[in-house]
Formats: sequence, C-alpha cells, structure tokens
Amino acid sequence: MDMKKRITLELRSRSPAEIVELVVDNSRSADGEVEGLTDEFTELEFLSMVNVGLSSLAKLPSLPKLRKLELSDNNLSGSLETLSEKCPNLTYLNLSGNKIKELSNVEALQNLKSLQSLDLFNCEITSLEDYRESVFELLPQVTYLDGFDQEDNEAPDSEAEDEGEDLDEDGEDGAGPTGDYDDEDDEEEDEDGSERGEEDDEDEEDYGEEEEEEDDQAGIQGQKRKRDVDDEDEEDEDD
Repeated sequence: MDMKKRITLELRSRSPAEIVELVVDNSRSADGEVEGLTDEFTELEFLSMVNVGLSSLAKLPSLPKLRKLELSDNNLSGSLETLSEKCPNLTYLNLSGNKIKELSNVEALQNLKSLQSLDLFNCEITSLEDYRESVFELLPQVTYLDGFDQEDNEAPDSEAEDEGEDLDEDGEDGAGPTGDYDDEDDEEEDEDGSERGEEDDEDEEDYGEEEEEEDDQAGIQGQKRKRDVDDEDEEDEDD
C-alpha cells in the first residue's frame, strides 16, 4: 500500500488537525519521498515511518508539535537539515538502519535544540573510531545515543512508565483485585461459619437423641426391676 493511501485510511474520517499520533510503517513512498503528509497535521506529536523506502526528507511538511519521529530501516543518508526546519521541537529521533556513514551527516541535527534521544544503531557511522564520544561532542543537547547515555546508563522506557501510571490510576479508581479477594475471603468465612454452625446443630441433635435413648433404656430397666420386685413379693405372700 502506498503511503498516501495509508495515511487516508489512518485518518478514519477525521481531519488532519485531529491527529496526534500517526503510524504508516511498511507502506511505500513514491520515489523515496514523503507523500500524503501536509501542513494541516498541526497537532501531530508522534510520527512513525519505519521501512517505507525513504531516501529524502525534502517533502516533509512543517510539523511544529512533533516530538517523536521514527525513521528506522529506510535509505536516508542526508537531508537531515530539513528536520530542524520542519520539526524544531523533536526530542526523540530514530534513524537506525539507514545509510548514515559520516559525522557530517548528523551535524545538521545541531539545530534541534530539544533533541534528547538519538538512535543510529545499524548505521555505518557506528563503526567509526570514537563514534559515541564524537556524536556526544557534536550534539551536546543529546542525552541518550542508541539507548544509553555517556556513562552507559540505559534510557528509561517511556512505555513502561505509561503502563505504571495506568496501574496507579486503576488502583485509585476502584478497589481493584485486593477488594475482590477480601470479599471472597469474607464469603468463604461466612460459608465456613455456616457449615460449622450446621455441624454443631447436628452434633447437638445426635447428642439429644442419644440422651433420649439412654432415658428410654433406663425407664425400661426400671420397669423390669419393678416387675422383679413385685414377683418376689407375690412369692413371699404365697409362702
């Protein structure tokens, strides 16, 4: 599917000004140029164009609110100066898997003053001697290069942080699983209590029946002893 048609589908009857995130990965660009994107995407903050065959960014429209740009696995080797002109507020840029070979190719990113994270993984430039030190020196505003800072500390995972926030919100919104488990425990305790109560009642009934049987047996034995005494008295009178 070509990029222009893919963007039309992604709009889903919305206007470009309503779009905040746009993903057109694996679509096809015409002649290696950006197509289908216009200056009307004024609210766009995240754009992903992974593996779309880009070799130039010359036709990239002005995207003043764009903060994250995914351009990995394309054929870009230059024209990066367009980014500072059209996307001046970029904080994250992924250029991994492109044809960037020299430091001069990334020098154009110096004007991206808000750029914090840059990914050049799987580009030829990474094989240069002192590659990391040179890029950090060339782009002092960059904190993370290929996912790590100058002290080799890994960049925080923004998705994991978002999930953590979602979990916190879920915990605040409702009782959560803990509340459900407590209710179940209470129900189980009530059921156990009821069962124990029924067992106690049954034991009391059994005990009462045993006492009645003992009383009946005692009564029978008493009557028998009375008959034996009467019989003895009659024998004495006969004598």
